[in-house]
Amino acid sequence: MNPTELAQKIGAGLLSFPVTHFTPDHQFDATAYRRHIAWLLEYKPAGLFAAGGTGEFFSLTLSEFSQVVRAAVDETAGKVPVLAGCGYGTAMAKEFVAAADDAGADGILLLPPYLLNSEPDGLIAHVQAVCATTSKGVIFYNRDNAIINDITLARLCDLCPNLIGFKDGYGDIELMTRIYARLGNRLTYIGGLPTAETFALPYLEMGVTTYSSAIFNFLPQFAQDFYTAVRQRNHDAVYRDLREFVLPYIDIRNRRKGYAVSIVKAGMRAVGRSAGPVRSPLTDLNDEEFQLLSRLIAGRA
Repeated sequence: MNPTELAQKIGAGLLSFPVTHFTPDHQFDATAYRRHIAWLLEYKPAGLFAAGGTGEFFSLTLSEFSQVVRAAVDETAGKVPVLAGCGYGTAMAKEFVAAADDAGADGILLLPPYLLNSEPDGLIAHVQAVCATTSKGVIFYNRDNAIINDITLARLCDLCPNLIGFKDGYGDIELMTRIYARLGNRLTYIGGLPTAETFALPYLEMGVTTYSSAIFNFLPQFAQDFYTAVRQRNHDAVYRDLREFVLPYIDIRNRRKGYAVSIVKAGMRAVGRSAGPVRSPLTDLNDEEFQLLSRLIAGRA
């Protein structure tokens, strides 16, 4: 699909960030991964991010990345768009983008460059180089060491016709307001803060019509019902679910660094759909934390 079609599709519904399945010895488990995607498709996400942050992109080799993206593309079989996470420095990001293209991805989620902070001109050059590598739609992920303002984003929109989306993982309300006020419907806006459900309702007022849900991995119906309540601006339903599930879930997530990913795989295990361990340097939940999470999920399943 062309970038315009991709932007329309992903902005119209809830997005899923599938975990990447590993065997006990930390090898990619393609069969289990495809089985998981087939299950998620039953709950009708608007798009899938393969090998993204929740999919442990940062721990995959280029070869493994290609396998993950191709498995997602083959299993979805055109039912929903597949976007591949790509990142690191410019040269490496271009290699990952080329691999995603070869694997059949419909679009690219551009993760922050590795390690360093940089000036706006450097980030512009980085994004422009990546966008020029592909004809597919590209989404810029605004987080960590890749934070841009509305002026820089407007320049990128002029330079890169296939820049179709802005995913916010920073959480600056004034910045989001300035971006939407300046660019309006030029981009599709995606919520990308950890446990995005927490911010979904206020972000909707700033043009952020969708977000990627990690909870969708293990409670897809809950995630879709929550998204529906957000889009309907059903404050009572949203805040009930925040109190009863999302905020207690975040309390467990916040116990240790890296648990934004680890807790999702633990949730998979709690519902009987294990995705295997996380790869180092991440660590899995301990037994106490896993039991707390299991009891919380049991109340929603």
